[in-house]
Amino acid sequence: MRLLAIETSCDETAAAVVEDGRRILSSVVSTQAALHAPYGGVVPELAARHHIENIVPVVRAAMAEAALEFGELDAVAVTQGPGLVGALLVGLQAAKSIAFVQGKPLVPVHHIAGHVQAPFLAASGEIPLPALALVVSGGHSHLYAVPEQGVYRLLGKTRDDAAGEAFDKVAKLLGLGYPGGPIIDRLSQGANDRAVEFTVARIKDGRADYSFSGIKTAVLHHVRREGIAPVEDPARVPDQVKDLVASFQRGVVTALLRRLRQAALQEKPRSLLLTGGVAANTLLRREAAATAAELSLPLYLPPIELSTDNAAMIGAAGTWHSSVAFGPAGTPTPTPTCRSPEPPPGGGGRVDSS
Repeated sequence: MRLLAIETSCDETAAAVVEDGRRILSSVVSTQAALHAPYGGVVPELAARHHIENIVPVVRAAMAEAALEFGELDAVAVTQGPGLVGALLVGLQAAKSIAFVQGKPLVPVHHIAGHVQAPFLAASGEIPLPALALVVSGGHSHLYAVPEQGVYRLLGKTRDDAAGEAFDKVAKLLGLGYPGGPIIDRLSQGANDRAVEFTVARIKDGRADYSFSGIKTAVLHHVRREGIAPVEDPARVPDQVKDLVASFQRGVVTALLRRLRQAALQEKPRSLLLTGGVAANTLLRREAAATAAELSLPLYLPPIELSTDNAAMIGAAGTWHSSVAFGPAGTPTPTPTCRSPEPPPGGGGRVDSS
């Protein structure tokens, strides 16, 4: 089965062709990071306009790289959400048009389902199930139990800022640039990550939820108290700032993995998955490996290019979901009923939030 997949949920215009949900025939990503850098974050209107400009050449490049014609595809998969509305519409309209003209089924995919599938796409063998998946990105910090392929049960999520969002806001506060995650990761190398002690938020009701607004505000208070000015020259960042962001980074990683460990002890999975854009963070990857070793569980992480937003992961999720049933050409495939307190991962997957 060969799927063309399209992803435009935020500021990457991406297209890929995936075969049988495991083999990437092509993957093309056009990023807008430089466009949004002056604003310290993604500007939705600008993102949508550039998706309109980039979607056709990106799709054509993906098809050319895969050496396929549109008629040789079996289906078209596309991110249905969550994401920026204007950005999502560009990808959805492109996918619907291709599916209709070519007479192919259209497979809607939840963005988080794509991230959950990324480790499966990258694994050399079968991943033992049930698994526990930590999905961490600019918009999400979620914990899912994955009892079987295509089934995701929400265990916990952020109650305010996502981890990646907190990285971006702290970087903007200190004048470090955008996107904040990679910058803070780089500046933290060799810095004293225990120079500033940050408290990890505790959720009183016992749920495996996250909260990163507190540590973000703690950084703000520390900056004001110490009189730390925004960095003017990115090439000359003071050691005080490096130690501060390294301490902040350690606090975020500690919070993420503390909940993961607690959930693992309760759920007793056979494997751990770490995915999403923030999964590219050096400290998080290293400490997650240590946590997995402590729990005597294998850890599966996608490579960096599959951790950040891409269409290959959407194709992998779409292949699984489309295998349930094909709908008429150009229409979404039938999807089982989803029960979740928020839009669940899996435009075709089954979600149990109980």
